[in-house]
Amino acid sequence: MKLYSELAPWFHLLTHPKDYAEEADFTVRAIEAAIDGEATTLLELGSGGGNNASYLKRRFECTLTDISPAMLELSRSLNPECEHLEGDMRTLRLGRTFDAVFAHDAISYLTTEDDLRAAIETAAAHVRPGGVVVLTPDETREGHRAGVESGGHDEHGRSLRYLMWTHEPEPFATTYEVDFAIMLREKGKPTRVEHDRHVLGVFPESTWRRLVEEAGLELVDPGVEDPNADEHAVFVARKPA
Repeated sequence: MKLYSELAPWFHLLTHPKDYAEEADFTVRAIEAAIDGEATTLLELGSGGGNNASYLKRRFECTLTDISPAMLELSRSLNPECEHLEGDMRTLRLGRTFDAVFAHDAISYLTTEDDLRAAIETAAAHVRPGGVVVLTPDETREGHRAGVESGGHDEHGRSLRYLMWTHEPEPFATTYEVDFAIMLREKGKPTRVEHDRHVLGVFPESTWRRLVEEAGLELVDPGVEDPNADEHAVFVARKPA
């Protein structure tokens, strides 16, 4: 996918760190409400450009992991004080545990139940007893929304505008497609247009809950209001002490 490789230097003009303050605050409050004991360390799986981490690092000592070297490089520019490690959330094993493990929308790119199971098992393997796992995929089957969104940002003499077209999944499919039309403009250069197609996973809420429990985690309701509840799903789980 171009957004996470050749277009990675433009990523913060598609989705800017300043837009993540509410989401990161919710994640912090959910962890604090659900954890048994202190919360000082956090592992993020699929940290991307580091947008959430730019806020989470104010509360936690963060270790950020991603499968894309280009996105890790972008995140390092934003979060130089955080540890960055290249790794696939399905197979990553660091040999240590954290007070909290967080996976944001990157987990949405897992398109089979086996892959999703592997990522949740990775989260469970890296959280300490009494610690908390927070998963926030873009969609569940029940909450899937097809449609069109647009946006973009300007910064340092560059501009990006995008149209994002989310399609309906086929009946009984575990994937759906999203097409991006991305316009890029730099001073003194002609505007160029890129097309980028993403294939994402979509699973029933019951599948998410079952896989979390099979990984040895206990789903909990942190009782925290989510200001972005209509934009994603949330699963909060604690590892039994």
